[in-house]
Amino acid sequence: MSNRLDEFREHREKMNNRILQIDHLGIKRFFNLDSAAYREGALDTKTKELLGLVGSAVLRCNECIDYHLLQRADEGWSDEELYDALNVALVVGGSIVIPHLRHAVETIDLIRAGQAPQPPTPGIHH
Repeated sequence: MSNRLDEFREHREKMNNRILQIDHLGIKRFFNLDSAAYREGALDTKTKELLGLVGSAVLRCNECIDYHLLQRADEGWSDEELYDALNVALVVGGSIVIPHLRHAVETIDLIRAGQAPQPPTPGIHH
């Protein structure tokens, strides 16, 4: 049975492949820059994904929230770590973040219930 996370992953992969067919240098460079930002460095990738989650919630991007949660679902983030990070997003972004907090919590619940697809394909972050 398909759920919204499966649909998200499938649509994201389909459209990212389509965008790459455009073969535009600027778009390819941005996608590469985006992917490189999350590679291991002074901060580990797990921390960088958590920062991405906070930024995504503040910027109110549900697809980005799902991406970051799925990307590192297998890294062992505890619910407490995720809720703490989402609390930072709520404080930074204010009450307008609440609908996206709901979305994030639903996604966490789906992941914990084993309804999450495989993590998104690396290389094109969002």
